[in-house]
Amino acid sequence: MPSTRRRSPTVHPKISELTDAEKAALCTGASYWTLAGVPRLGIEGITVADGPHGLRMQDGAVDHLGIADSRPATCLPTAAALASSFDTGLMERVGAALAAEARAEGVSVLLGPGINMKRSPLCGRNFEYFSEDPYVAGALGAAYVRGLQSGGVGASVKHFAANNQEDHRMTVSVQADERTLREIYFPAFETVIREAAPWTVMCSYNRINDTYCSENHWLLTELLRHEWDFEGLVISDWLAVNDRAAGVAAGLDLEMPHSPDGPARVLAALSSGELDRADLDRAASHVLALLDRAHAATGPSVVDPEAHHALAREAARESAVLLKNSGALPLAGTGGPLVVVGPFAESPRYQGAGSSRVVPTRLDTPLEALCATFTNRRILYYPAYDAEALSAVSGATEAIVFAGLPESAESEGFDRTTLDLPAEQTRFLDEARRRAGRLTVVVQAGSAVTLPFADHADAILFTGLSGQACGSALAELLSGGHSPSGKLAETLPIDPRHEPAYGAFPGDGHTVDYREGILIGYRWYETRGLPVAFPFGHGLTYTRFDYSDLVVAVDPAETTATVSFTITNSGDVTAAEIAQVFVADPESELMRPVHELKGFARITLEPGESRSVTVELDRRAFAYWHPGKSDWHVEGGEFVIQVAASSADIRLAQRIRLSGEPLRRPLDATAPTAAWLADPYVGPRIRAVLARGAGGRAGVLLDNPDLDRGRYETLLAMPLNRLGRIHDVGFDAAALAEIVNSAHEGNA
Repeated sequence: MPSTRRRSPTVHPKISELTDAEKAALCTGASYWTLAGVPRLGIEGITVADGPHGLRMQDGAVDHLGIADSRPATCLPTAAALASSFDTGLMERVGAALAAEARAEGVSVLLGPGINMKRSPLCGRNFEYFSEDPYVAGALGAAYVRGLQSGGVGASVKHFAANNQEDHRMTVSVQADERTLREIYFPAFETVIREAAPWTVMCSYNRINDTYCSENHWLLTELLRHEWDFEGLVISDWLAVNDRAAGVAAGLDLEMPHSPDGPARVLAALSSGELDRADLDRAASHVLALLDRAHAATGPSVVDPEAHHALAREAARESAVLLKNSGALPLAGTGGPLVVVGPFAESPRYQGAGSSRVVPTRLDTPLEALCATFTNRRILYYPAYDAEALSAVSGATEAIVFAGLPESAESEGFDRTTLDLPAEQTRFLDEARRRAGRLTVVVQAGSAVTLPFADHADAILFTGLSGQACGSALAELLSGGHSPSGKLAETLPIDPRHEPAYGAFPGDGHTVDYREGILIGYRWYETRGLPVAFPFGHGLTYTRFDYSDLVVAVDPAETTATVSFTITNSGDVTAAEIAQVFVADPESELMRPVHELKGFARITLEPGESRSVTVELDRRAFAYWHPGKSDWHVEGGEFVIQVAASSADIRLAQRIRLSGEPLRRPLDATAPTAAWLADPYVGPRIRAVLARGAGGRAGVLLDNPDLDRGRYETLLAMPLNRLGRIHDVGFDAAALAEIVNSAHEGNA
């Protein structure tokens, strides 16, 4: 089993100086955005704020839904957009910039990043989450946290755990088996905790298998602290606490925001013996430790708005995904009029709604940026998708149509009901198929949408929600000043009925059954053989890349591998390629996806340049969670290492063999014969006993199953203690009983 080392609870040196009432007060917010200190002891409180993609520091009216305004701050692309950059270095710089702005406003903890999985593309908050893949979310989330905390501001990794919908999120119970949780919904959190040591982890509203996350001892203590060695503070999502005393006992250190009855509930439970004082001391100690860390932190506090706007522009530029290009892009700097259609050109959709809403320091609109970039071309703008705009598109040599989701379609607080773009947009684009010139569609949306116009558009650029510099970044991409290089961190489906959670999202209001198990995103589509519009990891550039020279070096002792290959820019434009390394396990005792992403590398190459790329695969790259073992297990046998340009575009592949790990299950006489034979310790002895019975006929059949496949399979499926009832499979019952007994006693 995984290590569950139980450390003695950390007790802060000043705990003995606090009264029980002071401890209880310390473990709830002082206000909506502040933590209480202990004035009597000279311990000051701190301020926290929303801000995964830009600081949301509120004055006056406060809320956690983005209704009240906040002070101006740099509005960066949302996580869904940033993930398409696959750029951990960029994520660290984004985190560092956020830290500088937070410290300048006196904020000690920023509430982010959100690293929940995109179980369904209909989740209303998907714009705030990185990916449908846990490896991507973990790698980018860890980079974000490192950058943020390098500037002296703590992260609050959220929402722990299995918060994958907005409808009924405060009460719904996620029904999921441990393998599904371990392989899909927990790994990103584990990666961030182990690699970046966040100051805080935020527990989610929902329940998991009927227990509120805020009261889940297995989740918050056994898993988070004992197994993953998390040493920071566990904070509640705002108003997520159901029973404060139960939360303290489970490992929830801090309730937010201020609770008028939380401290009283804690003190009453302490008095009655329902709550152990050691649990309260532990929770209060974690709060004191956070206050100490925040007050001791140093880092930049002077903000350069221009430099941060330039970073926002770079992030938007590197995150855009060129889905299709049949020669329409880049646009020429001279020529006839350029027709631009759609209100998003003038009033772009550049950020999410709800708790991540930011008041930007400035906003570059696409229309203004296009006019400033294409000074030698006439720009004809039509804000409405109407007959006048259609006539202009039909007569134009080149046209750009801006499409996407309005803010009312996706937000914190509710889920989407459709993957479709607004009907007026799709009708217009359908009519535009009969136009004369080239058609480019720019899509601004926080998450996956269907693109029924994909076949007849000449180019499609998916920008996501790309922040306050969306316009200038877009103009740079469309003009060819910079090549699009982003790749999809989530699948774009062709039919919403094909998506993994279809029919099981968002549940019945009380429970939601994760019946698709470990198959979400590309794992589902590719394992089921379902078509998609654009696959996970897909993205084009203005050049082309060739892959060669794959070498996989295996370390059998450590069950690791080093994957090396060469990428060559065979075109004439500088661009970045994002190579993805997948691992496939063709034969496994338990069902596994067709393949899974276990590494990636982003590399920028000049025209004609070649460079070697190395990706390290650790033991977990080959392991799956085995319910019988209650641990990660590497099965011996063949694996395939795939180097790919997307999950559907495998460029190089090499087969390797791993010796794997022995797997022993609890066995008794009622276990199938196959399970006994598979046991590495007693299997050979069982085989020998069977081979001696009935003139060796059973042994012959075991060695040559094709002689009688039906009898062979029946023999393997038969419980061991029933073999004697088959008249022609005699065996030494005493010898068999001895083996069974020795297995029970652990002496096999």
